[in-house]
Amino acid sequence: MTAVQSRNPRLRTWLFHGGMPVLAVLWLIPLALVVLTSLRTFDDLAASGLASVPDGLTAEPYRQALASGQWRSILNSLLITVPVVLVTLVLASMAAYGLARHRIPFRRTMLLLMLAGNLLPAQLLLIPVLKLTEQFGLFDSLMGMIVVQTAVGLGFYTFVLHGFMRGIPQELTHAARIDGATTFGVYLRIVLPLTKPALAALGSLCFTWTFNDLVWSITLLRSEDKLPVTPAILGMQGEFVSSWNVIAAATVIAAIPTVIVFLRFQRYFISGLLIGSSR
Repeated sequence: MTAVQSRNPRLRTWLFHGGMPVLAVLWLIPLALVVLTSLRTFDDLAASGLASVPDGLTAEPYRQALASGQWRSILNSLLITVPVVLVTLVLASMAAYGLARHRIPFRRTMLLLMLAGNLLPAQLLLIPVLKLTEQFGLFDSLMGMIVVQTAVGLGFYTFVLHGFMRGIPQELTHAARIDGATTFGVYLRIVLPLTKPALAALGSLCFTWTFNDLVWSITLLRSEDKLPVTPAILGMQGEFVSSWNVIAAATVIAAIPTVIVFLRFQRYFISGLLIGSSR
């Protein structure tokens, strides 16, 4: 029995180290195919197909993608994403602090409602939200996108930060109050610095989800000069013929901001996996 138990961890180790490279290769193959496609000419793709060996590589598809207005769509995405991330984290951290550190009536009910709201599919909310934006004059505007994206994600981030803030020792906030700190002072000088890893991890997720959003963009925006990057790439597809090398180049360009954000905050992702697990 002891020999079998000693072999099991070794077997699991071999399976892990043998399986992970295979999964990594399977994950990287589509990415490599997109990058390779973005460096091929249209004639090469039309003659040989996507899965063929390229006759040559060129950066011309990237020039065509930038000339088609890709920079404007990326700027629109940033004009939406950056305010959404900042406003969402500020409001969510304040709400989570109040629910975690103060005896607010029905606070558990509020958290359950926030969680339940995130379980609703986005497709169920499209028409009601569309009508509301039309009534408030926010339809087809970047401000409308900012308001909707903030409202959609606020409940989730509040719920997650609430669990994280509950794990902060009460002695720290009590000591700050004894020293004369106000409620806002405790939040600003004690709780926020301790919540920095959680805020960084959630900020990275919020940036990625908002920047790559498609459903809300094609629902709430109509003007081509206001479209973010994902619907702009979708609009590059032709009805009968599509320049897949240019579309692939635009996709690679669109991925650069999210890759930069991920690399900047990647050290917070491992700790971010346990956010909200404290009780």
